[in-house]
Amino acid sequence: MSFPPARVHEALDTPFPLTDLERGGFEADGFIHLRNVLDPSAVATCGARITRLALALDPNRQVPLAQRDTYGQAFIQVVNLWLRSHVVRDFVFGRRLARIAAELLGVKGVRLWHDQALYKEPGGGITPWHTDQYYWPLATDRCVTAWVPLQDTPIQMGPLSFAAGSHRLTAGRDLPIGDASERALDAAVRHAACPVVQEPFAAGDVSFHLGWTAHRAGPNATTTPRGVMTIIYMDAEMRLAPPANPNQEADWKAFCPDVEPGAVIDAPMTPVIWSRHALQDVGCRT
Repeated sequence: MSFPPARVHEALDTPFPLTDLERGGFEADGFIHLRNVLDPSAVATCGARITRLALALDPNRQVPLAQRDTYGQAFIQVVNLWLRSHVVRDFVFGRRLARIAAELLGVKGVRLWHDQALYKEPGGGITPWHTDQYYWPLATDRCVTAWVPLQDTPIQMGPLSFAAGSHRLTAGRDLPIGDASERALDAAVRHAACPVVQEPFAAGDVSFHLGWTAHRAGPNATTTPRGVMTIIYMDAEMRLAPPANPNQEADWKAFCPDVEPGAVIDAPMTPVIWSRHALQDVGCRT
C-alpha cells in the first residue's frame, strides 16, 4: 500500500531521537543498527520506484550470474538514482536520515556524496570484506553510509556483517572489494579480535557505518532479491583529498570534477542535505 506524498515527506523528514548511548556506541564500534527508523510503508512506496530503476539500469543484466566474478555476483549496483526520479530524490534528500548521520559523525551538517542501490539477486554470492572509504578521495573519516533494506532481510538473505572497532585498523585499507580484500580483512579482523556482528533487519531498520569500518555480507540463499538503498553522507565541510588510487580518481571525476584537492567538496552533485542552519541547506525542502 502506497503512502500519499505528504505522508512520505513527513516520514522522511521528521527528526529521529538519538540517545547518548547510541552516539557513543557508534563512535566506539564504527557502526550502529537502529530499529524502526523509517515507516515501512514509506520505505515500500519509495522502494518500488528504486527497484524498477535499479533493475532497468543493471549493467550486468545480460550476463548470467555464474559467469560473473566475485564482485559481480555480490550485487547489482546502480549509483545516483536521485538524478533519475523525484521519488528517489525525496528519499535520498530526506532530513531524518541525514540528521542522524550528522549527529553520529558529530558534525554541524552533512553533504551527499552519492547514493547506491545494491540488489543481491537470488543465489547471489557473498559481498567480500571491504572498507568503503578506499573508493573515496575524502580528507577525513567523517563520512558514513546509511544502509536501508527495502524489505525484511533475514540472515538467509545476506544482511551486512560489521567488525566492531575495525575503523581503527589500517590493514586492508589499500584494497578494492574482491577476493583479496576478503582474505586480508578477514585475517586482520581475526588478529585484532574485532567482534563480528550480523543481525537480521526488519523493513524500517537502518544501519550506519563509518567509511573505514570493515563489513561484508553473506549470500542470498532465498528466492527473493535483497533490495537495499544506501546513502553516503560526509561532513558538510569535507575537503577533497588528492586521489590515492584510480577508483578515487574516478569518483572525483564523477561527482565533483570542478573541485580542486584541498577545497571543500561543494559541487552541484554534493549538496548539503541537513545542517543546523536550515536556511543554508541547499538540498532541503523548506
